Amino acid sequence: MIKGGSFREAPFIILMKSKIYENLKHIVTHLSHKLNLFSPQAKKEGRPRSLKNEDALALALYKHKSTRATKKSVYDDFNLKSICSYKTFIVSVQRMGLYALRILFFIMRMGRKDAHLVKYTDATDLPVCLNKNANKHKTMKGLAAWGQSGKGFYYGLKMTMTRDDKGRLLSLAFSPANGNDRNIFRKVNKDLDGIIVADAGYVSQELEREMTDDRRLLLIKPYKNMKKIATAWQLFLYNRRFKIEFDFRNLKLFHGLVSSLPRSVDGYIGNYLFALLSYVIA
Repeated sequence: MIKGGSFREAPFIILMKSKIYENLKHIVTHLSHKLNLFSPQAKKEGRPRSLKNEDALALALYKHKSTRATKKSVYDDFNLKSICSYKTFIVSVQRMGLYALRILFFIMRMGRKDAHLVKYTDATDLPVCLNKNANKHKTMKGLAAWGQSGKGFYYGLKMTMTRDDKGRLLSLAFSPANGNDRNIFRKVNKDLDGIIVADAGYVSQELEREMTDDRRLLLIKPYKNMKKIATAWQLFLYNRRFKIEFDFRNLKLFHGLVSSLPRSVDGYIGNYLFALLSYVIA
């Protein structure tokens, strides 16, 4: 519907936005109280913050949950110019990255208590810019590196994740794209037990021996040209690796995990954390 040369959103779209935000606000408020994230601060001189911490975190998650492309679109969605400047909004959202990380740690800790016997580990590419811009990219210089995925070479980071068969996030690590996959695998899974399933990218007899003991079994899918016989139950578990691949797909397509828009390291890391948190509390 058009009025006065501008688009007016349909009421049901406005209602949907409101419901997404209110649901996120409810979850954030509950978790912040449980973890005592935003402890009361001593009264200071000057004006109070325009955006409360709970609101700032909920808005940060709303951007990723509602597939909004930019923070500016979130700012406009809720007509926040009547509350604070755009700069204040950006600063408030950026400040929430550490709190998002603390909530993710809590969720992973809780997930390990009730974790399914079977776990899956895999890594995915996180390009920080287009390949043609890599030599000019300054923001993530020193953290990002050239790496290779199934889609080819890219410049950025790599996210390694372990989740169980029920979808619980158990462990997480970020590293340069050229990081050693097997070393990262060891760090991510060192405190986990059960059956850990990985793809052929982790093939290593040394790794299998090291990560297999009386409380843990590592199953690495062999390359097609390897003469290795797999039992029916092993093939069944290998085939269920699609679950973690779907996680990566959903995080990238629907939660904005990959972005080249941030202009600071905190912005990039915050983007990854907000995307993950918006996904796991969905």
